[in-house]
Amino acid sequence: METNFNQPQRQSSIGVLIMFVDSLQKFARAFWPIILVSLFKVDNLSKLYVFLAIIGVIVVVGVIAYLRYLNFTFYIDDVNDEFIVNDGVINKTKTTIQLNKIQQVNIHQNLVQRLIGVYALSVDTAGSDKKEGNIKAISHPLALALKSKLLDNENLKTVVSDENATEVQEAIPTSETHPFLKINLASLFKIGITSNYVKSIGLILTFFFTIIENLHQIGKEDVINEDKIETAISNYPVIYAILVFVVVMFTIIFLINIVRTIVKYFNFSIAKQKGSLLLSYGLINTESTILKPEKVQIVNISRNYFQKKLNVLEIKIKQATSDEKKQKKNLIEIPGCNSLERDEILKLLFNQLPERGVMMRPNFRKLVFSIFLTIILPLTGFFIFGTKVDAIVFQYSHFAVFYTVFLLLIHVFGFRNYRLFVSDNHIIKQSGAWDVDNEIIEIKKIQAITTSQLFWHKNLNIGSLTLHTAGGNLSFYLGEYNTIKEYVNLWLYEIETSDSNWM
Repeated sequence: METNFNQPQRQSSIGVLIMFVDSLQKFARAFWPIILVSLFKVDNLSKLYVFLAIIGVIVVVGVIAYLRYLNFTFYIDDVNDEFIVNDGVINKTKTTIQLNKIQQVNIHQNLVQRLIGVYALSVDTAGSDKKEGNIKAISHPLALALKSKLLDNENLKTVVSDENATEVQEAIPTSETHPFLKINLASLFKIGITSNYVKSIGLILTFFFTIIENLHQIGKEDVINEDKIETAISNYPVIYAILVFVVVMFTIIFLINIVRTIVKYFNFSIAKQKGSLLLSYGLINTESTILKPEKVQIVNISRNYFQKKLNVLEIKIKQATSDEKKQKKNLIEIPGCNSLERDEILKLLFNQLPERGVMMRPNFRKLVFSIFLTIILPLTGFFIFGTKVDAIVFQYSHFAVFYTVFLLLIHVFGFRNYRLFVSDNHIIKQSGAWDVDNEIIEIKKIQAITTSQLFWHKNLNIGSLTLHTAGGNLSFYLGEYNTIKEYVNLWLYEIETSDSNWM
């Protein structure tokens, strides 16, 4: 039968269970201190009272979940082109979303939803800092039909079978839904061992120090015997100890990255669907996202030396968002594709392959300023402290040497890769020392342009440029200022005369 979204309808009946789990989780988060104290004092309380309290909480949460299920409805107002969601038990809320403002529709399935056979659907717009129109429990056919309807500007009909059906027939050619890109396990493995080093090190150190702090607070700090650790380290040369530490650290990092990448992006595929891109992935929590190319603001292509040798890279897509926090949450990542697949994705997103065009280089003072700020100033403070306060810091001078050499290499390679490429339709900023990023934006999607020049840079004819888009900013520092101003005037003219409707 044909799905009619013009009439208010509820979620799947089994969605009551999802509402119950969600309500129970919220209750536990709100009252966890009371629950924790009760568990520790359970011997002093009547077991009957504890049992009755648990039954009472379950009954109350169950009633709330059932009322949430009854009061939750959604429908599409074709007259006003709006998607409307009603929710609430005591305080009723009505969320109205303009269809032309919808930039992304996601279909999720966590472990609980997978066990009971339902899906969640959320709608994302640029004007909110959270997901809107969040439906927690609908069948897969209905989710696909609603997703297609929300993103279908031509009102094409979507046909679904009855409530017990498992297939969806959409009024589009079969070739349009066939995945044109699939990321295999080998590519995910390559990405896992060649990316996210800094993030993984941060997680490991955070985890380690958290354990130590918690052991200290509960009086179990003797579990980690510092004397034995110092004795074990002192029995080996410093270089050998550092080498062992580096090997162990990178082994842990590799394992963490591989597991995290495979679990998150397992069975990653991209298919064309009515002019949009359908991204599907996930091992435990599955995700299905439709991406409109016209809503894309910035495309970031990242690759390091090892990834270049293995012919893999990462693509990150930024859309219009309301704040920086949401930019990170809504960042769409495509891991492990090769150069040919990258070109195909760029053609779909931009309707052409972006060209690098004219290249702009930064002034060498950018490198000098970076070295002064991150190397000279810290080393000066290090030696002043050692000379005037405590000479014991000079025992760690080998760390200062390592710090200097490491940062110097980072700055030199970062300066060599720092470029801005300008073509007729696109601007590409290249940056990075190890992971080389290429950020691509379309000129017609620029919202504002900022140029700046310090007074001592006027005679040197150098200045900075910042391009503002709805998906974030792109800055280029200490370039030739006269050239920057010429391009700014050209871009402003193109923006004013463009009739592009990407919002």
